[in-house]
Amino acid sequence: MNTTTDSTTHARPAHQAQPERPSHWILGPGAVGRLLAMQLAAQVPVTLIGRREPPSRLTLTTPEGEHLARALPGATLETLPATPPAMIHLTTKAHGAEAAIEALTGRVPATTPLVLWQNGFSVQEAMTRSWPGPVLCASTTEGAFVDDTPQRQAVVHAGHGRTVIGHLDGAYPELAESLASTLSAAGLPCQAVDNIRVRLWHKLAVNAAINPLVARFRIRNGQLRDRPFRPMVEALVTELALIMAVEGIPAPPDGWSAPVWSVVAGTANNRASMLQDVLAGRPTEIDAILGPLLQTARRHAMPCPHLEALQAGG
Repeated sequence: MNTTTDSTTHARPAHQAQPERPSHWILGPGAVGRLLAMQLAAQVPVTLIGRREPPSRLTLTTPEGEHLARALPGATLETLPATPPAMIHLTTKAHGAEAAIEALTGRVPATTPLVLWQNGFSVQEAMTRSWPGPVLCASTTEGAFVDDTPQRQAVVHAGHGRTVIGHLDGAYPELAESLASTLSAAGLPCQAVDNIRVRLWHKLAVNAAINPLVARFRIRNGQLRDRPFRPMVEALVTELALIMAVEGIPAPPDGWSAPVWSVVAGTANNRASMLQDVLAGRPTEIDAILGPLLQTARRHAMPCPHLEALQAGG
């Protein structure tokens, strides 16, 4: 199926104008940020914020091949909307997260909820403690990449997934439930959980088994199922399972291989975010993904030659 739907919202006549509703700000117009903006815009007002003015009109290509065009308000950190947001979604890379939040400090109410969408587990703990308002962490298996050609400015939703969301210590359950309901209604199935810390470790393990390999060999996720890559993935999973065990992280019900191959299958056509960064010549999140794992391994004097080789290769 290959259809195009235009979801541009036309202005109301002056006598029908409604009070401006607080919007969800999405800080970081990469693949996840654009996917989130395009989906959420059907449910709540959305403003997409970047270092540079984001495209005013985006196209979303669904996994089924449909095309949805939408005009979205955009801003930069210098041109933030006057109305404070109801919530801020931070979808920058991990290495840019703290600088982005520092730029917002004092410019939005301190009680504004913050949602962290970063890969890895390098910023969540620190930002949960430093941000004065509620902080929720999200872990998603939605697959997306950006087609940033001037003619399209599109985000490709390459594979359906699921999202879990919660506070590191299980706080703010009502806020997590409300956001999960909004995301689910927007077409991004989401569940509020009270063990997001464990879920983040699980996502970290899955990312570590997939992203560095596809970035190094410049392949799509689905190609990991073929030789010579499949044995490489299994070798990484073996090391990851040992690290998780010494860290006290419970294994998934079907073991560690099952979620890895499930994500590979569900996002087979996806270009992982780390691969996108490599192709664009940008810094990658390899330290945010492999760093916490290797730190744990070294703390327990565990040799992890395959993970160490990936990090050494950048």
